[in-house]
Amino acid sequence: MSTDYAASRVSHEGADYWLRRNDDGTKSLVIAHAPQAVLDGFSGQAEGDVFVAPADADNALALRKALPWLTPRRWGLETSAGTGDRLGLATPGHAQAFKDVGGVNPVFAQQSTREMGRTHRTPRNVLDDATWGAFQEGWTDGVGADADHQKTEESLSECAEAGFVFFTIDPGDGMDMAAHDDDEATVREKAARIDLSSLDTSTDDVVSRYAGQTIELESGPLVLDEESVLRAVAKAGPALVRGLELIKHVEGLGVEHELEFAIDETDKPTTLVEHVVVVKELQRAGVELISFAPRWVGQFEKGVEYIGDRAALAKNFSDHAEIARVLGPYKLSLHSGSDKFSIYPSFVEATRGVAHLKTAGTSWIEALRIVAAHDPQLLRDILALSLDSFEENRHSYHLSCDTSRIPSDLPDDRVGELVTELDSRQVMHVGYGAVLDEYGTRIKDILTTHEDEYAALMKEHFIAHIAPFGKR
Repeated sequence: MSTDYAASRVSHEGADYWLRRNDDGTKSLVIAHAPQAVLDGFSGQAEGDVFVAPADADNALALRKALPWLTPRRWGLETSAGTGDRLGLATPGHAQAFKDVGGVNPVFAQQSTREMGRTHRTPRNVLDDATWGAFQEGWTDGVGADADHQKTEESLSECAEAGFVFFTIDPGDGMDMAAHDDDEATVREKAARIDLSSLDTSTDDVVSRYAGQTIELESGPLVLDEESVLRAVAKAGPALVRGLELIKHVEGLGVEHELEFAIDETDKPTTLVEHVVVVKELQRAGVELISFAPRWVGQFEKGVEYIGDRAALAKNFSDHAEIARVLGPYKLSLHSGSDKFSIYPSFVEATRGVAHLKTAGTSWIEALRIVAAHDPQLLRDILALSLDSFEENRHSYHLSCDTSRIPSDLPDDRVGELVTELDSRQVMHVGYGAVLDEYGTRIKDILTTHEDEYAALMKEHFIAHIAPFGKR
């Protein structure tokens, strides 16, 4: 027997729209009282007094056109949070959390090209899944869409064509981490070799422009000495050049957009002088940033709490936030933000809410709790495959797990502990590509069969993430 999702029912310009779950588990869009001009935009058929259309990609696009709040928009400097979803099933629970908290603007469609490749999804897949999920829960307060960690012109074009409006530019592969600690002579030599002509400048010009400057922050002056400026050029110069190339590509696409510049996926923290030089050079090139993602102090590992000195991190938040207010304002972005519950309050306090929280894999790893509850052996199989592919999976992720500590003999009623314990949690967290190739259909069948349970889990998990950023 088919079931209508009561929360999805919405009226717009005289027409009624809602989502229905069919007997076979598929979903359909139902439309009533709509003029023919509206119905012509959808692919479906009349069934009695209503029009019924499959919940597919073409109709997701049509629905975004019919219901304008489902079309991705820019959030500007408003507090926002991204909820990456590797399965395409988590948005209903995400939307429930945002409804409960209030004051935080959602970016339901968010995925990096790296993750899209491992999950065999396209930008349209990501956006369409988020559209249907938001519609199912009756979310009408606007949505964003983040083309996350973009490194190539090709992927930027694909995301723009799909309808993404928030572009996270990530030229981090060009960062020279050794320059963070190199001796001064080596730094000077490296900086002198960097070609900054595409920014219409040179290393000597950058030094002349910033060395000796003082940035007056709320907590006191930040002096840009010559060595620190040279170190910033040596460390971030190539990334700055590549980042500007990617930005210019976005600007040339002629689409609505806002830009985040991310240099967070590196081994060394972003210095304050580095922050100043990178942002001011982008601004000099005519770039308007809405958000900047530095590499913070301490360890931001996947799926677990912050590792490091929280007092030092709070000071780091505060210092970078002061710079963002003086040079901008622009948001600061907290990447790898999943499950870092202890540090959200200090981040919000430092940024005064001019902030973006970015989560990705936590929705995937938490989904495995539902798997553990309904098919314990499947979770064991998922862990085994994740272990087999771990050395390949771990590349590009910061992890501290020790596979030798993972138990292999937990009974069915304790298998769910593998999702909580750090070692097994991180191994499965990064194993999603191989796991979905092998077990994706079975996992999704479990989650769709128990979708209310999964949504409730996501709701509570994300309330814990976004409550410090919003108002309840």
